[in-house]
Amino acid sequence: MQPAHEARPRRRSPFVAAFLSLLFPGLGHLYVGAYRRALVLAAAPILFAALAAGIAVRIDLFELAGLFVQTWFLSGVFAINLVALAYRAVAILDAWRVASALEAAARVGIPGLGPIRLTPLGAAGLVVVLLVTSGAHVAVARYDLLLARTAECVFDTAAGACAPGASPSPSPEPSGAATVPPTPFGTPVAEPTLPTWDGVERLNVLLIGVDEQGGGHNTDTLIVLSVDPATKRVAMFGLPRDTVDVPIPKGPARALFGSVYRGKINSFYVNVRRREGMFPGTDATRGYNGLKAVLGELYGLQIPYFVEVNFEGFRQVVDALGGVTVNVQVPVVDDRYPTHDGFLTRIYIPAGVQHMTGTEALVYARSRHGSSDFDRGQRQQRVLLSLRQQTDVGRILPRLEELASALAASLRTDIPREMVPQLLGLADAVDARSLRSYVFAPPLYGAERTDERGYVIVPNLERIRAAVRDAFTSDPLLEAKREALAAEAANVWVLNGTGETGQAARIAGYLGAFGLAASAPNQKPDISGRTDTTILVFNGAEARLPVTLEVLGAIFGVVVEPVTDPTARVDIVIVTGKQTPDLAPPPAP
Repeated sequence: MQPAHEARPRRRSPFVAAFLSLLFPGLGHLYVGAYRRALVLAAAPILFAALAAGIAVRIDLFELAGLFVQTWFLSGVFAINLVALAYRAVAILDAWRVASALEAAARVGIPGLGPIRLTPLGAAGLVVVLLVTSGAHVAVARYDLLLARTAECVFDTAAGACAPGASPSPSPEPSGAATVPPTPFGTPVAEPTLPTWDGVERLNVLLIGVDEQGGGHNTDTLIVLSVDPATKRVAMFGLPRDTVDVPIPKGPARALFGSVYRGKINSFYVNVRRREGMFPGTDATRGYNGLKAVLGELYGLQIPYFVEVNFEGFRQVVDALGGVTVNVQVPVVDDRYPTHDGFLTRIYIPAGVQHMTGTEALVYARSRHGSSDFDRGQRQQRVLLSLRQQTDVGRILPRLEELASALAASLRTDIPREMVPQLLGLADAVDARSLRSYVFAPPLYGAERTDERGYVIVPNLERIRAAVRDAFTSDPLLEAKREALAAEAANVWVLNGTGETGQAARIAGYLGAFGLAASAPNQKPDISGRTDTTILVFNGAEARLPVTLEVLGAIFGVVVEPVTDPTARVDIVIVTGKQTPDLAPPPAP
């Protein structure tokens, strides 16, 4: 018979104790009354959670996200995850053991711990709890390895195996390429040491969109993203793919190509990437270094980094993010949009706010027929800005695996990993409303031409460099007006109605500085006897040229006269008079 002063051992379920320790180490021991063990086992995770919470409070969300591409951080997470799994397994097993011993002691009525008896049902319960615990840690390890592989593919420019169908064989040259034999040129130059951004100087990053259909590597989208960290302002400089005669920086490339690259700029990468000695780097990086150098020469900028995405990968990334919402400002109509199988199809995207899939966003950004290069460049920049504004943690987490796979297969950059938290913090601080968007397309920044190279754009170097130089200091309203005039692309003639030598040419130059395609043909005007300026707009062009007519009316202070003439080869004719203001183009920068 049990003495009255001895307490009968409490019966506690080993399964419940193990399950509570699954929820948090020490809870199972608290349940069975092993308070000292409970405190010891709970102390470590509580202290670690407090430390992690303190760090999370102090670090910016974007900087925290940037840690997930750091090798040391991912390795640390992997190690901590393994230690946490072992620690929780020990806590679960110990809670189950103590509860089983107490249950055995209560069964036989002996105080303290009794002999443990393992039943099939009890063993199955313990195994289930351990498997559930392991499952969570296996998932963490899986995502950790997934992010590590993705970061390796993105930040290792030589990781061609990450991309599906990647091949070391040379890519065929795209249309318009300069015909230069693919042979080495000079002594190989080692990969340069990339500078670390100091957070003070203007930061320039080359964004490259690549068409890899047919095994090629056409850099059809070239946008330089420029950020002023002092004012948090950002500008995007887009160069049309058909641009030719881009200046070559001093060095071996100039000795081979001459002072300018006569081919289309979208072929420059494939023409330099395997020519040792042309630019620093290996076959995997030389083409990117060449693009950074030649665009830096064009813009007068130091461009230390690039980010490249192929168009198929862009489609996958947009789909992984659940699509993108874009404000389509001008309807897109293209009767000759090329499909993957080489056929042409008709596409139509109406104006207004549109939610697009990856395929639709790619079509919107790439459509070339039915609109100008200026409009196409604006569309590409609008999609990028929309993605930046709509991407948040809530959209990424549910699609993390799909997004990681798409990024690993399509994204490449030479931005140092250790800079990513800093850059993400800068991106979060930048006010998207201050973004300045430039597309260096005709008529404001170049001239269209058709020659033996096909359709090409000859850049206006002085105007392009002035725009880049003054991007953060010029009047944004004036620049917006110039861009709107360039988008309307009105064909304007200035005719001399006074006989004053050079008057029409000076006025045409003045209008050209505002983005109007104005010329002064040596043609005598039919209108005579007028003292004031006459502005004629032909064949209903006023309906599609509202900004142009508004600007001309403000400059000359006269009312535009509509004229119907089926033989007219121009949109607008300006005839000078004795009261026409004396206008001249601004001096070259």
